[in-house]
Amino acid sequence: MSQEIEYSIRSEARRLGFAACGFAKAEPVSGEMARVLDRWTDSRYHAGMQYMERNRHLRLDPTLLVPGCQTLIVVALNYYPKKPLPPEGYQIAYYAYGKDYHRVVKDRLHQLLAYIRTLAPEVEGRAFCDTAPLLERYWAVRAGIGFIGLNRTLIIPGQGSYCFLGVLAVNLPLGDQAPSNSPIFACGQCKRCLMACPTGALTRDGIDCRRCLSYLTIEHQGPIPEEIGKKMGRRIYGCDTCQRVCPHNRNAQSTEETTFAMPPEVAALTPEEWQALTPERYKALFGDSAIERAGYEGLMRNIAAHRS
Repeated sequence: MSQEIEYSIRSEARRLGFAACGFAKAEPVSGEMARVLDRWTDSRYHAGMQYMERNRHLRLDPTLLVPGCQTLIVVALNYYPKKPLPPEGYQIAYYAYGKDYHRVVKDRLHQLLAYIRTLAPEVEGRAFCDTAPLLERYWAVRAGIGFIGLNRTLIIPGQGSYCFLGVLAVNLPLGDQAPSNSPIFACGQCKRCLMACPTGALTRDGIDCRRCLSYLTIEHQGPIPEEIGKKMGRRIYGCDTCQRVCPHNRNAQSTEETTFAMPPEVAALTPEEWQALTPERYKALFGDSAIERAGYEGLMRNIAAHRS
């Protein structure tokens, strides 16, 4: 019966547009993963993201985060754009082209949960997408979806890393999709992302967010360090460099998810129009976008740092 339910869930996940779906037993993370997380925070690589230090016990054990959960259903939703911005204009990370992915992925997860309840009415669950102390990439590995690369993205063999991850924690016993000894990190000898990072933020122990353009242009509060600003290039929100050079993304297929397409009025903005954005225009253009994460002041700071 369990295999029939698993097959049905994967089929429904595909119907909902997910590029991958797998199952992992809800239990404490491995000692290796706990040590990786601790080394990263002990090195202060999380910069100003103090929330990464909080709720460590929940981050390391999803059964404490969602009491009663037995399985983590992990899904991936492709966001690789059909039409990237031209290189001569300002650059925005691909993931922020369209609607806020948190809402899109969680809405699909809620639809998936409603479907699962048609198979097992007693099922309870909670949906997550970058919204809780949960190590989504680790659980994607445990669910057999892929592995974590040197750039710390989740790489799906044959598809690449341009995917959002979502997790549905349910009180339904389903089987692990990956052997217990499956490697979490499995990039081999390739170091293209480390060599291509414009600020040298990538290390063998993870991303040093104090130098990472994604962190500095999105999460960081305050001015961007001058020496980093000089390396921003045309970037004003995020940075995809480590993904663009990754061999696993060589054959990435563009998404069929229309909500992730950049609105024409945003794609048409000239550098001068970006520079002249008002708070009202910013809200109208990005009120339903991940770009809102940086805030108006943060985005204008990025544009000013790029121009200086």
